Amino acid sequence: MDGIDRRSLIAAGMALPLMSGAATAQTSAAAMTAWPPRETIRLWPGRPPGSPATLPTYNPRMDGNPANPELWLRGVAEPIVGVFRPERPDGRAILTIPGGGYGFVSIENEGIDVASVLNPKGITVFALAYRLPGEGWSDETAVPLQDAQRAMRLIRQGARGFGIDPDRLGIVGFSAGGHLATSLTVAHGDRVYAPVDAADQLSARPAYSGLVYPVTSGRALGRPGDDSAAFRTYRRFDGPARLTSESPPLFIVHALDDPLVPLAHPRAMFDAAIEKRVPVEAHFLERGGHGFGAMNLPERAPGRTWPDLFERWIAARETA
Repeated sequence: MDGIDRRSLIAAGMALPLMSGAATAQTSAAAMTAWPPRETIRLWPGRPPGSPATLPTYNPRMDGNPANPELWLRGVAEPIVGVFRPERPDGRAILTIPGGGYGFVSIENEGIDVASVLNPKGITVFALAYRLPGEGWSDETAVPLQDAQRAMRLIRQGARGFGIDPDRLGIVGFSAGGHLATSLTVAHGDRVYAPVDAADQLSARPAYSGLVYPVTSGRALGRPGDDSAAFRTYRRFDGPARLTSESPPLFIVHALDDPLVPLAHPRAMFDAAIEKRVPVEAHFLERGGHGFGAMNLPERAPGRTWPDLFERWIAARETA
């Protein structure tokens, strides 16, 4: 399997190079995107599992492309789920899991924007602001999955209040969030934290899993000797190896010109699904690059339609 080196995968995250003074000034001048939304779910009643004596310092900032900065989160000490309700909910729900190389959470491009596209289709969207493995937590490689499992259980516990069907709760993850979505797909039943209340008796299994330009395996990731928390997290779960015939159906989107995540990653998950007879649909785009989220492709680009295809795939599965 092709590898991803540390420099390329998290060049925009944990290994972010210094920007020029002009670029920094332009980014700093950008208005801060509103987060969190008015309605949120706090994941843990007290300190999250494995909390250090001194919690990370919350650091939201407008970052990324200086010409079009977006909201990135670092220092998430209190993980939450932002709730985005449609005007006409139809009972379907999706937990969206942003990427960021496990060095930040791309909450705008792969969280807020996902809600803005899927809410008009009647889907209630829950955006996950999860903890990052390199920020002092014990059992750091389990931290993102702890938050993802807990989010699924709390959403199901509150399903009636959210106006959703708990059996119609799926996920979609992007890049590193795609790795977390892959981990949740194959390890939703792994005990990665001690139960804290009745919600933890509920299943964290997604009804279906959307994987968008995802890392799906930790094999061959990083450079020799790399022992960063991000790459230890990637290596902990091998999606293709753990996929079984009982795994949730998969919907995969990836661009062939992605400069960060090789095609081998989504292809390995696709091939495993075929082998294990897991329902799967895959869309491999000729162009699109990496990090296009739900809205960051040109209007006429074929890949711009992937959220529509995803929604139609969900609807088709429910009516088959």
